[in-house]
Amino acid sequence: MVETNRPKLAVVENGGVASAKGVHAGGIHAGFRKNPQRLDLALVEFDQPVAAAGTFTTNKFCAAPVTVSREHLGADGGAMVRAVCINSGNANAATGDEGLDAAEETCDIVAAELGCDPKQVLVASTGVIGQLLDPAPFKTGIPALHDKIGAEANEESLRQAGGHDAAHAIMTTDTHPKERAVSYEATGALAGHTITVGGMCKGSGMIMPNMATMICIVTTDAPVTPAALHEVLLSTVKATFNKVTVDSDTSTNDTCIALATGSAAPDAPAIEPGTPEADELAHAIHDVCQHLAREIAADGEGASRLVTVTVAGAPTDADADIAARAIANSPLVKTAIYGHDCNWGRIAMALGKCGVQFDQRDVDIDIMGMPVCRKGLTVPFDEDEALRRFDEPEITIWADLGAGTCETTVWTCDLTHEYVKINGEYRT
Repeated sequence: MVETNRPKLAVVENGGVASAKGVHAGGIHAGFRKNPQRLDLALVEFDQPVAAAGTFTTNKFCAAPVTVSREHLGADGGAMVRAVCINSGNANAATGDEGLDAAEETCDIVAAELGCDPKQVLVASTGVIGQLLDPAPFKTGIPALHDKIGAEANEESLRQAGGHDAAHAIMTTDTHPKERAVSYEATGALAGHTITVGGMCKGSGMIMPNMATMICIVTTDAPVTPAALHEVLLSTVKATFNKVTVDSDTSTNDTCIALATGSAAPDAPAIEPGTPEADELAHAIHDVCQHLAREIAADGEGASRLVTVTVAGAPTDADADIAARAIANSPLVKTAIYGHDCNWGRIAMALGKCGVQFDQRDVDIDIMGMPVCRKGLTVPFDEDEALRRFDEPEITIWADLGAGTCETTVWTCDLTHEYVKINGEYRT
């Protein structure tokens, strides 16, 4: 991205998926979960069909809603969409033809309520794998939720609250909703217009996305072609959500969808791929997605710390990624961080096993900004100072392989007793 095409971003207070003009969202309890206090159905809808793009899991056990939404978006990943419907409490994964029928029926129910083609509806689900999804809660929940969204559509505070409810409704083991919105003053062909990008996501466990995160919806009021939106989304996902790992497991339901209403500049030409206007939009979308990606890592199941791992000096970009993930996914590294143990030997171990070519005599390692290894040998450090630094909410690990010029950053979290407890009791 060209530096001059990075506009100054303003964070939208209490912003989220409904912050962009022309976006309406809400969440209710529809009955997918036993607890009536937990919202479990979210709907993001638009007055007219909007440009859309998506990326999805590469897991071979991909869920029924992934299959249906991928088909509705089309082979090129871009289409015009009226709504996205998301339920939590049931993943509708490994459910065969009945699961596909339930996903298609969900689209039919939403389409009937909005008066659109079912292929203009996208669906996503999250929750327990292998259980059939009962469409009955959609039949009562969608009309009620659509009416609720409509009643709040014309008041800004209520519209934002609806987005907040949607973010709550898609949560599973998340400890809090994950939201972000920014705005910027556009230039070039969109000069004089304020563009907003907002988003929400959920994700806490079964996280090492190989496309996006478990569920993420990004919206903007920029006028943009589906092709440009698809290009921006793909490049953003590679640099943000695909750099997150909580437990090295890729979900069956990973879905990331971007939608653009064009409401901020209805008379302006749509942004095309490879233009300065596309760079500006990409910068804003990257900010939102990186913020959400870091929140996923920080909210990893049972996590007490966000961990940022940077590997530099790698022979290739792929090598940098492999090495960084080796550190980020190592249970020994993650438990050492949980125990506030500045044990750089575990980092060296993870690097040494990953298969990337380097000479250990060239490796430097820092933990929390403290040099602990230089040229492959230990550097004396103050253990008390290390303990103090481990009290910070974000732990940083930096390693230079001394074997090239490529660098990457991956986000993860520590591994605690609570992770085992949460996943040991997931279905109980």
